[in-house]
Amino acid sequence: MTPESFDVLIVGAGLSGIDTAWHLERYAPGKRFVVLEARDRIGGTWDLFRYPGIRSDSDMLTMGYAFRPWTDANAIADGHLIRDYIEDTAHESGIEAKIRFRHRVVSLRWSSAESRFEVEALRRDAAGREESVRFHAGFVASCAGYYRYSAGYDPGFAGRERFRGTIVHPQHWPEGLETSGRRVIVIGSGATAVTLVPALAKSAAHVTMLQRTPTWIVSRPPQDAVANALRRILPESLAFRVSRWKNTILQQILYRFSQRRPEKMKRLLLDQARAHLGPGVDVEKHFRPDYAPWEQRLCLVPNGDLFRAIREGRASVETDTIETFTEKGIRLGSGRELEADLIVTATGLVLEQFGGAAVFVDGERVDFSKRLTYRGVMFEDVPNLVSVFGYINASWTLKADLVCRFLCRLLHRMDEREMSQATPRNRRGVKPVSPWIEGFTPGYVLRSIDEWPKQGASDPWRSHQSFFADWKALRFGALDDPELELSSPLRLARARVDSVAA
Repeated sequence: MTPESFDVLIVGAGLSGIDTAWHLERYAPGKRFVVLEARDRIGGTWDLFRYPGIRSDSDMLTMGYAFRPWTDANAIADGHLIRDYIEDTAHESGIEAKIRFRHRVVSLRWSSAESRFEVEALRRDAAGREESVRFHAGFVASCAGYYRYSAGYDPGFAGRERFRGTIVHPQHWPEGLETSGRRVIVIGSGATAVTLVPALAKSAAHVTMLQRTPTWIVSRPPQDAVANALRRILPESLAFRVSRWKNTILQQILYRFSQRRPEKMKRLLLDQARAHLGPGVDVEKHFRPDYAPWEQRLCLVPNGDLFRAIREGRASVETDTIETFTEKGIRLGSGRELEADLIVTATGLVLEQFGGAAVFVDGERVDFSKRLTYRGVMFEDVPNLVSVFGYINASWTLKADLVCRFLCRLLHRMDEREMSQATPRNRRGVKPVSPWIEGFTPGYVLRSIDEWPKQGASDPWRSHQSFFADWKALRFGALDDPELELSSPLRLARARVDSVAA
């Protein structure tokens, strides 16, 4: 069967995938595209994660789409509301009809001679059987996220098989799991753990957050008072734009302040924790990490819900190592034993590029660990592949929006010049000097960041964690870049044939 052909193929129907599809509809309406989604539903992360309390850890005024105002009173939103928001966007814009569900992309094979990708996907039927299907695409936009969906990180705890209770990982929370009246241990201290603990503490007998090391935590109200006030006096779209810019600027100020005045930021966060927790908790032991704020992402707790659960005795925190699981719970490095009926291993993610798909250029598999990133969007010597990858120090979608606009601008420029191939070329011989994500040290990143592309010492071989730098480069930066080769090998080959024939 002849593969279907598209101008652009989008991998993933989550937050970034629907964003990319909308931008193509709006700014490149002549382009024919398809969205391949491995799962059964729209939503990506917000459909996969269904553990109690799942919510955003950024405000939806900036994590939502720039083109679709977030109108709920709560800017920190529950997961199911975010998934509904993504799905409604796809449905109302007609994108839903262009999504092929249960299509897991396994390889992207670029042919310079044909100026296109051959994309192989495994299509799953209702019975779970898979068959290989192929597509042709001039461009691929990878919106598959950055972590493995099939399983989270398993540290391999000793004695796990001995535990007589239930063990679950938040990435695959069982539907209908009973937690009421049970003693629960949540292993971890990241965003998932600090979300789970107060949610479980509402009905559990007791919840213990067991952490090897603390995490920096900040409390803020779930509602944005300024945004809600503006909606009452301004047209909805204008109120949203003002609020989005306000929060974007505040995010950047907070991040820069944390970098330049880390000790001051530490004091502010610790003082806030003490004010919420009261005198009965050792804040220095349990809430003071040994790294600076934003070397790992700040964990957000709406209205201090985690602190409140601890202060009221419904939850507690232990900072220790795990020696082994036991029949009744967990024995700590200090020798103490914590008893539990349910253990939740909120131990992190496993990084994965392109949803696990292998990428080939003219028959040779690409080793991305040996390639530089181009503007944090494309890759050295890899044609027509864009990665829609968001920020780690701000709301994800702020960067995704900029990447989508860059893609549409690039497609227009290629059409104007009748070019079919855009390839970043390292003509100046810039050397790799830092990892894909620089100065960011959570365990899930450090475990596999060496497998990801590198950054050079100068633009355009940098991946900025700065909205304003990217806004300038991706929205308005010149596309006639000596480091971005635009070509049309297929047209050139045809011209040579015509010349010989003449």
